[in-house]
Amino acid sequence: MSVQIARRHFNATEYYRMMDAGILSESDRVELIDGEVIEMSPIGSRHAACVDRLNKLLNRLEDVIVRVQNPIRLDDFSEPQPDITLLQLRTDFYAQGHPTPSDVMLVIEVAESSTEFDRVVKLPLYAESLIPEIWLINLPDERVEIFSSPTHGIYQNSQELRRGDSIASHTISTLVLSVDAVLG
Repeated sequence: MSVQIARRHFNATEYYRMMDAGILSESDRVELIDGEVIEMSPIGSRHAACVDRLNKLLNRLEDVIVRVQNPIRLDDFSEPQPDITLLQLRTDFYAQGHPTPSDVMLVIEVAESSTEFDRVVKLPLYAESLIPEIWLINLPDERVEIFSSPTHGIYQNSQELRRGDSIASHTISTLVLSVDAVLG
């Protein structure tokens, strides 16, 4: 006998109502993915160091906003919180609402224990939303995986870079970093 489990999907408005009602708090490490409230992995020290390192390296760029672990609204049912997002420059710094896919130039996910989730769940979500470029910093394997050119929910181009290699962004011509600088 099989058992069917009914799932209740939430939209972004309902998600924020849960916060307003105290069901979720700002200290809860959750994100809205395809209508489900997903608990995020704890941030280990190596993960935190990599995000901080990237933040320092990327804040040298002009004409972009560097966001650290803040939401982007992909659609009514998905509001992930990438580790780093590079956004189109806006004078209000998105005070009127979270950035949407058309605002995003590059998403960087740092993965220490969430590599498979980021690759299997988040990557297709970003591709469906036409986010032009994703970097997956795979800490356990010490590599950077680059994905670009989304079409029909799939990134058409992918590349794996290791220590000694350089990362050149497909969407931001002035962004070139060494893998060693990213991994530390």
